[in-house]
Amino acid sequence: MTPRRFLSVRTLAAVLAAAALSLSLTAVPAQAAAAAAISLSPASGPAGTTVSVTGTGFPKKGSGILSAGSTSTSFKVGASGSFTAAVVIPATTQATLTVRADVGTVSAAAVFTVTAKPALSTAPLRFGVATPGGPLAGAELDQVAAVAGESPSVILSYKDFNQAPPLSELDAVRARGAVTLLTWEPWTWGGGTVQPAYSLQRITAGDFDAYLRQWGSALGAWGHPVMLRFGHEMNGNWYPWAEGINGNGPGDYAAAWRHVHDVVAATGAANVSWVWSPNVPYPGSTALDGLFPGAGYVDAVALDGYNWGTSTATGSWVMPSDLFGSGLAELRRLAPGVPILVAETASAEQGGSKADWNTALVGYLASQPDVTALVWFDLNKETDWRIDSSAASAAALKAALAARAK
Repeated sequence: MTPRRFLSVRTLAAVLAAAALSLSLTAVPAQAAAAAAISLSPASGPAGTTVSVTGTGFPKKGSGILSAGSTSTSFKVGASGSFTAAVVIPATTQATLTVRADVGTVSAAAVFTVTAKPALSTAPLRFGVATPGGPLAGAELDQVAAVAGESPSVILSYKDFNQAPPLSELDAVRARGAVTLLTWEPWTWGGGTVQPAYSLQRITAGDFDAYLRQWGSALGAWGHPVMLRFGHEMNGNWYPWAEGINGNGPGDYAAAWRHVHDVVAATGAANVSWVWSPNVPYPGSTALDGLFPGAGYVDAVALDGYNWGTSTATGSWVMPSDLFGSGLAELRRLAPGVPILVAETASAEQGGSKADWNTALVGYLASQPDVTALVWFDLNKETDWRIDSSAASAAALKAALAARAK
């Protein structure tokens, strides 16, 4: 029998050390972790700008904090180690502001350049806007100002007959140096055109008088100028306050307008300017004569008009002079000497050059001495009405506004 041989403890230790050294020399080096980084879009703008922040190289599925000066928000990192989050640039006196993302001990930063807000224009033709978030969405209004090259001096908003007077919104608009064009709609949003509870006859009969007095008292107590646009686009057939809709008959709209006006005025709300605002006339629309409440009941008149282009199956490209020309003539006939606004307007991209349309719009309206404002409907809704639906559209409107007579 062959005798067994045993390694000494010292010999065994030497063998193991040699093996470990061999493994360390032949092992593949570990890949270095990618450095965390963030990018900003946009990377410059005024205070109030909403910045989209994209990060890479962060701990996977981690929770983090995104900060910019005094503001911060939380975010989650995806399985790939990346994230996208938004932060609003706060008011600051600094020319630059560091945006920082922190996930545990891992962080990254980028610099945002703070620019001055565009000033309000002193042009006779005022520039106004409606945005998705309304008057309290300061970042949206700042974005429009950056795109247009000037801060809007008219802010369009909407309330139905279930909402209280929006005093906080009025304050926000006033703080921007602008005035509110407040659209007051006698219906429940989303309820369709058949809403008997809001028939014009019920309004005239006094069924909503307590509500009307509430609005009048609140607006009067607020005390600053506000333009009130009751029951707009009444010559169409898409709202329940139109005649021939919802049980309404000829003469009902003008009667309801006068009643609403009188009840609100009786509360002492002398700061309210009444804006009568039909849609641009079209084949089949209700004639404006029977809808006009009388010169003593309006302080301004307005038109809503859109260039739908070929964004709809039956649409066609319509230039501003053709879109608004006949309607402006009607307003001047019904209310001679009364200021005129274009209370809603925008153009589709489909069917022509939106950039050329924007240039023509500002030029045409600026040449009308009695047209005091154009209000852009800056929403992506039925089509992309926004000013910056394309870079060409944005550049054209900005240039046209800058070129109009001051």
